[in-house]
Amino acid sequence: MKRPAKPKNLTPKENLWGWGFVTPAALLIILLVFIPVIQAFFTSLQSGMGNQMRFVGFDNYIRMFSDATFRKAAFNTFLYLIIQVPVMIILAMIISVMLNDKKLKFRGLYRTAIFLPCITSLVAYSIIMKGMFADDGIVNTILMNLSIISEPISWLTHPFWAKVLIIISITWRWTGYNVIFFLSGLQNIDPSVYEAADIDGTSALNKFFKITVPMLKPIILFTTITSTIGTLQLFDEVVNITGGGPANATITLSQYIYNLSFKYTPNFGYAAAVSFVIVIAIVILSVIQLKVGGNDDD
Repeated sequence: MKRPAKPKNLTPKENLWGWGFVTPAALLIILLVFIPVIQAFFTSLQSGMGNQMRFVGFDNYIRMFSDATFRKAAFNTFLYLIIQVPVMIILAMIISVMLNDKKLKFRGLYRTAIFLPCITSLVAYSIIMKGMFADDGIVNTILMNLSIISEPISWLTHPFWAKVLIIISITWRWTGYNVIFFLSGLQNIDPSVYEAADIDGTSALNKFFKITVPMLKPIILFTTITSTIGTLQLFDEVVNITGGGPANATITLSQYIYNLSFKYTPNFGYAAAVSFVIVIAIVILSVIQLKVGGNDDD
């Protein structure tokens, strides 16, 4: 068995150059990330705003247990996460496999089209979605003309359908983003693996589950973590499409933080405490996903 090569010892000059490149980035991370996080934590232990801030300890965190709006926002956020992320990842995998087919004509056009939603303005596409799914919008008109429904669906004012609209919107926008990662992963798979499977008479479905999915495991892990982080921070679509309504039926934690800071009577301390719920959730879910989907050799 071949022994791994010993790491090369760096000369003092090389060490100096290394520290020279690393130090500016490290300082910026400390200044722009770690220090604000620490300040936000101390803010979460206070209540009020400006010069009226007073220390309240962990009262803000205890308050969440009796805050009905917080519970609703947390429920909605995790509901979007549980439903939308798996749907988006599965769709992205299926679409990427289709777009990776060498026999497909106009592949470049299709790839561009599937990625275009990712570069559209969040506000612009949210307003378009709001218009399309209005009571007299094009979606209800088409569904009624096809006799699928007999009366318009209240996408914007019904608690259930408003959540469905939010899930549809974010899935439409972000699926193409994940498709790019899956395409890059597929193009790194040795074609001889599929050729061997074809010789053995393996069906397309078996090749997908036995070859494609296992070999895309690192990409699946990466896209799942990034999609989880993005969904837990969901804000723009909810604000611009439903405004968190009806009656907070679609409100998310990020929107609730905004409301606490700028819409309601400002309480930056409680808003900071709620924001740390998102941080904790991201850390916990990321660790779980890394443990479940990490390398088998770990």
